[in-house]
Amino acid sequence: MAIISKMHQSAIGFCKLGFRSIPPSPLLSEAFTRLRKPGTFASRSMASLATAIDLVKGTKLSLNILNQPPCEVTTLSNGLRVASVRMPGAASTIGVWIDSGSRFETHQTNGVAHFLEHMIFKGTNQRTRLQLEEEIEQKGAHLNAYTAREQTGYYARCFNKDIPWCVELLGDILQNSKMDPDQIESEKHVILREMEEVEKSMEEVIFDRLHMTAFRDSPLGFTILGPVENIKNMQRELLLEYIDKNYKADRMVFCGVGDLEHDQLVTLAEKHLGSIPKGNGPIVLEKPLFVGSELLNRNDDMGPNAHIAVALEGVPWTNPDSVAFMLMQSIVGSYKRNNEGIVPGKLSGNRTIHAVANRMTVGCAESFSAFNTCYKDTGLFGFYAECDEVAVDHCVGELMFGITSMCYSVTDEEVERAKRQLMLQFLSMSDSTSTVAEEVARQLLVYKRRMPIAEFMLRLDKIDAEEIKRVAWKYLHDSEVASTAIGPIHGMPSIIEIRQKTYWLRY
Repeated sequence: MAIISKMHQSAIGFCKLGFRSIPPSPLLSEAFTRLRKPGTFASRSMASLATAIDLVKGTKLSLNILNQPPCEVTTLSNGLRVASVRMPGAASTIGVWIDSGSRFETHQTNGVAHFLEHMIFKGTNQRTRLQLEEEIEQKGAHLNAYTAREQTGYYARCFNKDIPWCVELLGDILQNSKMDPDQIESEKHVILREMEEVEKSMEEVIFDRLHMTAFRDSPLGFTILGPVENIKNMQRELLLEYIDKNYKADRMVFCGVGDLEHDQLVTLAEKHLGSIPKGNGPIVLEKPLFVGSELLNRNDDMGPNAHIAVALEGVPWTNPDSVAFMLMQSIVGSYKRNNEGIVPGKLSGNRTIHAVANRMTVGCAESFSAFNTCYKDTGLFGFYAECDEVAVDHCVGELMFGITSMCYSVTDEEVERAKRQLMLQFLSMSDSTSTVAEEVARQLLVYKRRMPIAEFMLRLDKIDAEEIKRVAWKYLHDSEVASTAIGPIHGMPSIIEIRQKTYWLRY
């Protein structure tokens, strides 16, 4: 009982110190050690069960949250981190996540990371493209990849019996891809068509433009696909140079999630990934300057709806206030007209949703969603909205009011509701081996350790309305904003007007 009460009292203390700057709480470690004894609850002694119950008294944590499968991590001689989480099931997810993305490019090489993601699957020295595709199809596996601004992931979902084959395949495509010049020329057309499809998604376009205006003159403002000229001029030498510079073992996490043995995974990693060269440690990036600015594209012919995004500077992954930012995102919430679920927006207990749904009688937005995007050393916090051209000013006004109001007035009811939503979202991530693998790899790349669900829940549980107001006042009050909009935006407030909405002259 003493352990959990101290654990509860000290949670906010180590929360304020940040995720990476200190090791996991010793009290949490003791609790996890007791709860992670071999065997199931049914096979444990009554004394062990009593101890486990004592540990969670006075908290909102249940035993099944505390008793999550552990994440085992082993570092190979070349610096590659091998992580595994055991989950029951017939299939597993195996993948490699790399501390690399479009942020590690220059103006001349922007688009290389994404182009490389395409070329990885075009054949190796041992397998042609056709052989690779047939092999994956015969195994019934799914091979996938993605490129983000700070991370790149290559992963596969396969049957448990095919894990050795899967590791060998990943090692082959990462180390022996041919990068055939003819395939490169062919892939240029594929990526240009992909770019055309992306440009049809206004949300994708808006967020690219938001990064562009918020992080001007920084690689963090680059698009992931890169400009058309760079794609057309892509050469094999650029791809190989990017691999040589960024695909280093100490910047990778090899992760497996499923019904697998950690020792087996380590052995397979040593065999197939142990020859990946070790780098000189993580690349130190210059912190981008957040620029209060706007990037507008008025086009009255696009239709009746305008697309808008407004952002303030957020916090990086390792900032101790990042959990509060997650809660603030949930407090502002998201809304979509005619797709509101059980409770209509006009009756919602969420003050921002209620205000947006009732403004102008019929509502001032077709949809909106708050976002909280974290990076290594900065972040973006704000909203994306789609609204009728006559409602642009009202829409921006209500959503900025919802954000700024957190600096002055937040109720415990709002915070508790946001906590429940965030807890459910976080726990739902454990439903899929692929989601768990991606989250484990991201945490190892960002925090240098795996954060147990129980620790996250304790951090979340200690945040109250006063803490939300403190964090909102510190980062959002009277702050610079970046905005972008496309479409019929004749009613769009200027950047100066939006900036003025970050503070109130009344209480």
